[in-house]
Amino acid sequence: MMKKTLLSALALMAFSFAIQAQTIEELQAAKAEKEQQLGPLEVQLAELTGKVGALKADVAELTERLTPYPRWDVGALGNLGLNLSSFNNWYPKGTANTTAMNIGLSANAFANLQQKKYFWRNNTNLALAWLKFDDRDNPDDNNDFQIAADAFNVVSLFGYKLTEKIAISTLGEYRTSMLDNKFNNPGYLDIGAGATWTPITDLVVVFHPLNYNFVFSDGKGYDYQSSLGCKLVADYKRQITKGISWKSNLSGFFSYEGSDLHNWTWINGFTTAYKGIGIGLDLGLRNNKQEALAAGKTENPLQTYYLIGLSYAIGSK
Repeated sequence: MMKKTLLSALALMAFSFAIQAQTIEELQAAKAEKEQQLGPLEVQLAELTGKVGALKADVAELTERLTPYPRWDVGALGNLGLNLSSFNNWYPKGTANTTAMNIGLSANAFANLQQKKYFWRNNTNLALAWLKFDDRDNPDDNNDFQIAADAFNVVSLFGYKLTEKIAISTLGEYRTSMLDNKFNNPGYLDIGAGATWTPITDLVVVFHPLNYNFVFSDGKGYDYQSSLGCKLVADYKRQITKGISWKSNLSGFFSYEGSDLHNWTWINGFTTAYKGIGIGLDLGLRNNKQEALAAGKTENPLQTYYLIGLSYAIGSK
């Protein structure tokens, strides 16, 4: 009985090996057949890819030749935020009778020129905001409008093209506040030269290792210092999805005379637009140790502002 069982097991194992061997042979045959079919298709794909690349290059060249010089890209974007609130006998919040108002506006305008051998890019940004809070039960509180945001910036960049993506360039940038007797007090003027890299149409990166940062003030209080240093600028714009756009500008100065003289500003604008009208968000970040010291701060905190409101865009080419 045991001998028959052993023979049966051996027969079953032999049958299994035979089936497995047959299956491997079938799979190898199927693989060889698919590889044989794939070979010509890969050749055809390579030929089509080459043709598509050549056609794209031809289209780009024809578009370039059909687009006349000078090429201007001009536009403007405005953002207005308004918030009103009034409470009467609203005892849970402590100050039961209050009126508050927050008004803010921002504007951005640009005019960019492209010529065959050079470019000239210009951009202006303005952000202003006021806050008013009136505790009607307190006759001694300050219910005047207080300045909540105040920033003005204008940039002009000229570049001579060495290639389509690399240019030698010179840049002038001026920054200041506008309100409360702060115009040009302090004011910052950067003038420098170096190189500009434009890897894609909507991204411009400026590297100017030779730059002088002039700082102006009325001479009262803190003694602002001008210095020689390196200027870095990155400007980018992108349509994230249909109707939602993002514009970003980062501008930094890094002094060769010490980190206390460094400063940078990063401004981002997001808009949703339908026929030019939509909701806008402006967000500004800034770091400037000289301004912090002038304000009596022992540390150098990050300066921020944001503005949300209705936006309106004007653009032309």
